[in-house]
Amino acid sequence: MRMKTIDEDIKKGTFRQSYLLYGEEAYLKKQYRDKLIAAMVKQGDTMNFASYEGKGIVVGELIDLAETLPFFAERRVILVEESGFFKQASEALAAYLSQISPGTCLIFVESEVDRRSKTYKAIKKSGAVAAFEKQSEALLSRWVLGRIGKEGKKIAGDALNAFFDRTGTDMSCIDRELEKLFCYTLEKEEILPEDVKAIVTERAENRIFEMTEAIAGRNRKRALDLYRDLLALKEAPMRILYLMVRQFRILLEIKEMSKRGYGSADIASRMKIPEFAVRKHMKQTAQFSTRQLLAALEAGAAAEESVKCGRMQEKIAVELYIMEETSISD
Repeated sequence: MRMKTIDEDIKKGTFRQSYLLYGEEAYLKKQYRDKLIAAMVKQGDTMNFASYEGKGIVVGELIDLAETLPFFAERRVILVEESGFFKQASEALAAYLSQISPGTCLIFVESEVDRRSKTYKAIKKSGAVAAFEKQSEALLSRWVLGRIGKEGKKIAGDALNAFFDRTGTDMSCIDRELEKLFCYTLEKEEILPEDVKAIVTERAENRIFEMTEAIAGRNRKRALDLYRDLLALKEAPMRILYLMVRQFRILLEIKEMSKRGYGSADIASRMKIPEFAVRKHMKQTAQFSTRQLLAALEAGAAAEESVKCGRMQEKIAVELYIMEETSISD
């Protein structure tokens, strides 16, 4: 099932008795969750709408509520979020999904599912399932350009690239930063790169990329300055370590795929990251040998272990890791 199918259900006013919305793209999941609820529940009707969240939901109680007739309304709508029911299947819920009370609609919103589970198979058979995956670079560009066009503005390619470089592909982040950008350029017809740099918040990942560049150039002072900048921005030392190790892992994967003859488009498809990000990383991989990248991953794991075992304080462990990486030669 695609998002278009949900739009058609809403347009026709003919709804399934159960929906499962899942996947990594939180922004779209929220949009379609809210669309479904707004279409089926009158505003302020707390008698016929209920929501559950988390993994402690009692299936029996959920079913009991689902069996309760709606109160002066066409249907009862129950929202269930991040329950884990579609990873560790519930026999009782799987059985109920095929015989839901005619006056009830169950909406499940999950980050992860196991498509082999009985609950997943049951809702796919009797209800509707929609996967919300990370959007491609082309789709995100069209979406952003459409939003900018509606504001009566235009944006050049270099400014758009600068925007995505700062926001990444998270649609919630893109949405927030677009609103800021529109307010900042209220009197302007064209959004310029300097507008993007002035108002769009730079992700921690960008500083990590710069830090990796500094490590590649053995510029210890620059790498440590960037680390302290991130600490000043309230980034936790262990998250910084995680992002650094993640960056080295991405570089290693791209380097190995490049050796096997894959182009940027193929790598982007296989790694599920935008092609512009792959191209950016490919330039950085040239500054590291495979041996250096493997050593960086091993050293990162060792730094994490030293913190978890209580041998070293987090902030110092990450600082020593940076110092070690800026001194290693191939």
